[in-house]
Amino acid sequence: MKLLHIDSSILGDESASRELGSAWVRNWLERHPQGSVHHVDLARDPLNHLSGAIFAARAAADARRDAILQRDVDADQRALVDFLEADVIVIGAPMYNFSIPSQLKAWIDRIVVAGKTFRYGANGPEGLAKGKKAVLVISRGGVYSAGPAAAMDFQETYLRSVLGFIGITDVELIRAEGLASGADKRAEAMRTAHGAIEKPLPLAA
Repeated sequence: MKLLHIDSSILGDESASRELGSAWVRNWLERHPQGSVHHVDLARDPLNHLSGAIFAARAAADARRDAILQRDVDADQRALVDFLEADVIVIGAPMYNFSIPSQLKAWIDRIVVAGKTFRYGANGPEGLAKGKKAVLVISRGGVYSAGPAAAMDFQETYLRSVLGFIGITDVELIRAEGLASGADKRAEAMRTAHGAIEKPLPLAA
């Protein structure tokens, strides 16, 4: 079984989503000791944003390209292959200005590809990435799950919509919010989020 772990926070070791995502992956490995993990750090190694040249290159596989475009096309294809090969996708997604980091959006633009992860049919769009499990590891400074700020949540709602569009309906949520409300509130939110991470089952003797 293959797990793809995506990090997108720019905060390094101070990142709540990185801490929680790593905890989830560690627990998964305890339950699946034969599983493999491929970690992609979009803050350290960002993808260029999707361009017209990259988009056109998808339809012209044997067209001539300069070195810069070829590098972008290779990264484009690698991101898609990594996603397609994964059984489980763990996405670390902090909230930046009510949405997701632009680095994560660039990755999404590489995996939502017509004919690969969705298609249009007589009844409208159909997701082609069925059978995968996704884990959304969400962190945010305020509280957006309920109350007056809920209408400004373009983070969790967007990610769920994108995953559903490409056929992923098995979505687990790990959420830490209110992190900017003081040290005590942050600690409480992180304890709650860690508690939501499924504990590993004992291995058979």
